[in-house]
Amino acid sequence: MKRRALLAASAAGFLAACAAPEDPSSKLWHSGELVIGTGNTTGVFYVLGAGYAGLINKHLSGYDATAAPTGGSIDNLQRLFSGDIDIALTLAAAADDAFAGTGTWSGRPQTVRALARTYNNFEHVIARTDAGIDSVAELKGRRVSLGSPGSGTELIGKRLIAAAGLDPNTDLVGLSMSLPQTTAAILSGGIEAMIWSGGIPTPGIVDLFAQAHGQVKFLPIQELLAKVDQKYPNLLDKAVIPKAVYNLPEDVAALTDANLIVVNDNMPADLAYQLTKVLFDYQQDLVSIHPAANGIKRELASDTDPVPLHSGSQHYYSSV
Repeated sequence: MKRRALLAASAAGFLAACAAPEDPSSKLWHSGELVIGTGNTTGVFYVLGAGYAGLINKHLSGYDATAAPTGGSIDNLQRLFSGDIDIALTLAAAADDAFAGTGTWSGRPQTVRALARTYNNFEHVIARTDAGIDSVAELKGRRVSLGSPGSGTELIGKRLIAAAGLDPNTDLVGLSMSLPQTTAAILSGGIEAMIWSGGIPTPGIVDLFAQAHGQVKFLPIQELLAKVDQKYPNLLDKAVIPKAVYNLPEDVAALTDANLIVVNDNMPADLAYQLTKVLFDYQQDLVSIHPAANGIKRELASDTDPVPLHSGSQHYYSSV
């Protein structure tokens, strides 16, 4: 009887296995579902994040990646650490804070790991020409968009304002607005100035200058670099926004900061390796989506200090 029962159970198990073959995705991390945290829908993070998702879907068998619009860098990192997303595009300064347990993460260092340093953001500080604003210091008392809550724009913007001798929390009317909301408000006169940190050209800023017909202008910011460096060494570098980028009468003296692609340290090393490899194997596909991807350089990509590379990415860089 015992032998007959054992045989029956074995047969039932065999039939069940035949009826329900093993799902290949069960062997993949998160069953093959990957979510990439990007940024505002008219910003470069979103455009390139969607492009990166497309590369993953095409070249990593079994994986289905989607690009999620978000508030930006800090929002992405918070979602990464809570498990809502798997890959985050972020300002390097925000990731540095998370790793060190400073800023938003004061006293709570996070297990963030980098896949790559990517392109640079450019700081855009723009005012209406009829507002009588010619410097960041003259934003005092004005209505200014500081970007989405939890964005790299907000982080860098407040540091620039402080470098100009203002308290970003009390000396101006700082408004939390997405990029589409911001450009609409500055065109209508609802705000007098805006700050944006993003790759060039940022689609929303292209549209702003096309629609403004000379009613908005860039404010000078390179003069603030020395003050920023005193508190945040090596955060920003001098750069130029070529006039052709936004169809301007002359080049704009600007400041830049670095971006990273980051994950949590619990991502399997093989997946981190493959994600990094896809980024560089098909980089030209990203360039065709947005020219900011030209700034992604394999020889610079491993320079993510102080945020450590993921072990899988580290293996990729050491093998090429």
